[in-house]
Amino acid sequence: MAKKTAAKYPTFFVKSAVKDFAKRNNMMVGSDAYEAINNSIGEMLTAAAKRCKDNKRKTLKAYDL
Repeated sequence: MAKKTAAKYPTFFVKSAVKDFAKRNNMMVGSDAYEAINNSIGEMLTAAAKRCKDNKRKTLKAYDL
């Protein structure tokens, strides 16, 4: 059995919201999708934090994203 690695980021979203979105669009969600979604959000937030710090701010703003 494969050993599970530690998550790269904390969970940033509610899985049931993703399931509801998929259901409304007549789709299903694969179990591997949740980690990919979370990693995408984590990378987006990391880049936004860098942009914020580079601009000498401590407040994330919509345009950082």
